[in-house]
Amino acid sequence: MAVTPPVCDFGAPWHDFSLPGTDGRMHDLQDIKGPNGTLVMFICNHCPYVQAVMDRIVRDARDLQAKGVGVVAISANDVQDYPQDGPEQMAAEAARHGFTFPYLYDESQSLARAYGAECTPDFFGYNADGELQYRGRLDASRRTAGPVDARRDLYEAMVQIAETGRGPEDQVPSMGCSIKWKTA
Repeated sequence: MAVTPPVCDFGAPWHDFSLPGTDGRMHDLQDIKGPNGTLVMFICNHCPYVQAVMDRIVRDARDLQAKGVGVVAISANDVQDYPQDGPEQMAAEAARHGFTFPYLYDESQSLARAYGAECTPDFFGYNADGELQYRGRLDASRRTAGPVDARRDLYEAMVQIAETGRGPEDQVPSMGCSIKWKTA
């Protein structure tokens, strides 16, 4: 079932972390943050919403990194019930798509809970001071990719944040598969 998270809580702080990446190293926020902002994405391997736009995610991340925006992707799904989202499969996914950003595994799901992540994809765009300025969609895509010339909502918002420190007032929420939480 599709989930739509709430839109931006302007000014909410980011949450520090240290998580293992698909490259075998530990990564923390201080290493990832960019001088002009930071994009934290919650994604996973099996979600059709993520798969529909994976090439666009990679494109936008690369273009944002060139503008001084730090980018990280995090998977927090329960791999016992969804083994295709496990660390080995994440590494294969990152290699297949040529990720230019770290892809981290939140095994405890504590970081996803701290951020309030609800779905994949769920995008959190922060300014250089670590204040949330964007929580919206990548573009008009849903379970299938939108038009090739679709407005790049996430990219445009992050460029605005990089240049002004503020995100757009009007934001359309993302939509995707729910985070696959572990049972208690």
